[in-house]
Amino acid sequence: MTEPNIQSLSRRSLLVGTAAATGAALAARAGSAAEPAASGCEATAVKTYQSADFYDADGKFLVDKAREAYFDMFRRFQYPISDKLQKEMWVLDFGLGDFAHVGMAGIIWLNRQDYKYFGHEIYLLPGQMIPEHSHLPTAKGAAKMESWQPRRGMIYTFGEGEPTPEFLDKIPASQRDIVKSRHCTPLGIDEVADLNRLTAWHFMVAGPAGALVTEYGTFHDMDGLRFSNPKAKL
Repeated sequence: MTEPNIQSLSRRSLLVGTAAATGAALAARAGSAAEPAASGCEATAVKTYQSADFYDADGKFLVDKAREAYFDMFRRFQYPISDKLQKEMWVLDFGLGDFAHVGMAGIIWLNRQDYKYFGHEIYLLPGQMIPEHSHLPTAKGAAKMESWQPRRGMIYTFGEGEPTPEFLDKIPASQRDIVKSRHCTPLGIDEVADLNRLTAWHFMVAGPAGALVTEYGTFHDMDGLRFSNPKAKL
């Protein structure tokens, strides 16, 4: 997650934009990447969560409560909650028991092995991270290539490259010593970044308002998915 298609993006402007986001309308950089006032998000407080909010006394993951947290974020972002989304959106805590910090929801619109393309929506609560992972080739197809485009909020994409220590505190504490990817490229609304090479380790973390991200990719065979955290699972 290291090669943005928009080369004019400066680290300084992104830092400024991200700081401004916590006050009201989220901005991934000063100017064009700011969340537009038309979204209505600036008038709605961002809910934050603790991981304990999503588990019962026995440690069982409360999927319905997690789903409602995403739906609440969708309403704040004025993002349509269709019948299809309500029926088919899945939620994962990756078996790590730290859902407020490490987890995701999503929906796969299509995954065509015959034509080798894939469409996916990624949903992340504020500060939530997808565990670091890579995609290997399998008997069904080549290693997955992918690109990401935030539609609401912003994300910190991490991948290979020169470490960016100023962004390492965005990685949840439970994962910070595990991840291999330490080069960060923040992305604002409608900015696009690509996986820098096939099979590269990568992950993303949502900004302070959460994020809705469109992913474009080649055919995705789950048999090729690998996590760097040995405890992570689907």
